[in-house]
Amino acid sequence: MTNEPAQPESLELAQLVARILDEKKGEEILILPVGDVVGITEYFVVATASNPRLAGALNDAVLGDVRELTGRGPLRSEGHREKSWILVDYGDVVVHIFVEESRRFYEIERLYKDIVPVSW
Repeated sequence: MTNEPAQPESLELAQLVARILDEKKGEEILILPVGDVVGITEYFVVATASNPRLAGALNDAVLGDVRELTGRGPLRSEGHREKSWILVDYGDVVVHIFVEESRRFYEIERLYKDIVPVSW
């Protein structure tokens, strides 16, 4: 674990992803600065989709818009077939797109309840 502050470009990427998710009708969007707790990434961006189809559309928008605007692609991506919980890992920013039922089940915010979300 490092005590260095997160890089400004990491926060900018997280905020860009949050805006993309918002524009495409993602809900309950949070940016959680988890770097001091997790140690392998700086930010989680968490969003809810009302249904699996929207989850897929949000995933596609994030992948396409981030690549177009920053030239970055993810290190890995999971869950895009099931569309219940999609994870997109950019290294410094990890995006979690949940359908409503999965977000309630996993309660990711509860795991990081002591972390104050960042505004976007």
